[in-house]
Amino acid sequence: MFRYLIPLTVFALLVGLFTIGLQYDPRLVPSPLIGKPAPSFELPLLKDAESTISNRDLQGDVVMLNVWASWCVACRQEHPLLVELARKSDFKIVGLNYKDTRKDAMQWLAHLGNPYLLSVFDFDGRVGIDFGVYGVPETFVLDQAGIIRYKHIGPITQEVLDLKILPLIELLSQQDNSLAKS
Repeated sequence: MFRYLIPLTVFALLVGLFTIGLQYDPRLVPSPLIGKPAPSFELPLLKDAESTISNRDLQGDVVMLNVWASWCVACRQEHPLLVELARKSDFKIVGLNYKDTRKDAMQWLAHLGNPYLLSVFDFDGRVGIDFGVYGVPETFVLDQAGIIRYKHIGPITQEVLDLKILPLIELLSQQDNSLAKS
């Protein structure tokens, strides 16, 4: 009788933990990288495999780094918003093409529009993993020093853009302008 009690107790505990876990939104997982420098990387450009970009090249301006892939359905959902944002704004939107093929990614951008000032090619996904990417799309806001100030998991919506990302970019840009004047 007792030999069945231990497995049954363990099973009941696992079911309880699973039930509790289902009540949480996975997009609210805090990133341990917030407030820390962006991971060091050097990757080829999507358009030009001979040219590389590193994390140091992103410093100096506020940057929105969007992790995307041509095979990603949710990326297609947020893409028109990014294209419109790039058309209207003057801050840098940089793409990190994640675990994709160069050909598919280039065709995707040619067909849907290219919101990115530049897009780097992370074929094996190692840089995405260094950024703590759970899945695409994910978006990061980096300040002028290359410090990660915000992470959004999942497709960007107009609400997230208006209430979180754009105000943060404006605040970080103003901080840079006040430092330059003093």
